[in-house]
Amino acid sequence: MTRPHASADDLKSTVRAKYAALATADDSCCGPSGSGEAGLDVDMSEDYADAIATDADLDLGCGRPTDHAGLQPGERVLDLGSGAGMDAFVARRTVGPDGHVHGVDFAEEMVAKARANADTLDYDNVTFEVGDIEALPVESGAFDVILSNCVLNLVPDKEAAFAQMHRALRPGGRFSVSDVVHARALPDGLREAAELYVGCVAGAMERDMYLGRLREAGFSDVHIATEKPISLPDELLAEHLGAAELDRFRAGDAALQSVTVVGRRPDATA
Repeated sequence: MTRPHASADDLKSTVRAKYAALATADDSCCGPSGSGEAGLDVDMSEDYADAIATDADLDLGCGRPTDHAGLQPGERVLDLGSGAGMDAFVARRTVGPDGHVHGVDFAEEMVAKARANADTLDYDNVTFEVGDIEALPVESGAFDVILSNCVLNLVPDKEAAFAQMHRALRPGGRFSVSDVVHARALPDGLREAAELYVGCVAGAMERDMYLGRLREAGFSDVHIATEKPISLPDELLAEHLGAAELDRFRAGDAALQSVTVVGRRPDATA
């Protein structure tokens, strides 16, 4: 386990190693089947059920960002933390042959898996690239839409990530991101556990702060499109919390929520 108060570089190394392993093993962290570490339960829409390849669905999401992105034929889409390609493959069907989806992921193994899945499915309007969300390897204003699914919590410098999102979107472009937030303070033991950090829990920001940071990055019309409470099993919490701390945590309202947040970059004339 990574030591408490790990540096940003330590956390990045932990995330990279975890997701590299996930790309080559039958494992998950926080996923739609509820089999992951965070126990998330996400209903898959017909689009997801029909459009994804089995090898692209690694149970790593916490929502359906494409449902709230308003995707249109011909649009250019950037998928942050694209994993094995699940959300990118759903989006590519909507944007069609005149559109394009570009995925960026921190783990080379994930990018290789996504590329292999795209080749197997003969998808020619989707590409994948290794990159850091804090310093995206894309041109400014190159995309109409940004998607992300249970990834931004894994980024240590969220302000940098939000600034990069703003840069990558064209004026008037929009984003739809699914993520985990907390509605009340998390105990230190839960926040500092690197294994849960990779499971999209310990990196969670306070809900209003998350929205506020997006607005500070220059986005407008920022709001939550969907939300769902997250229940963490006692056996998982007991690994990181003392008995009294666990009782206090359980006595309150649901501390963690899976949310899909949408917003847009204002038009240049706005």
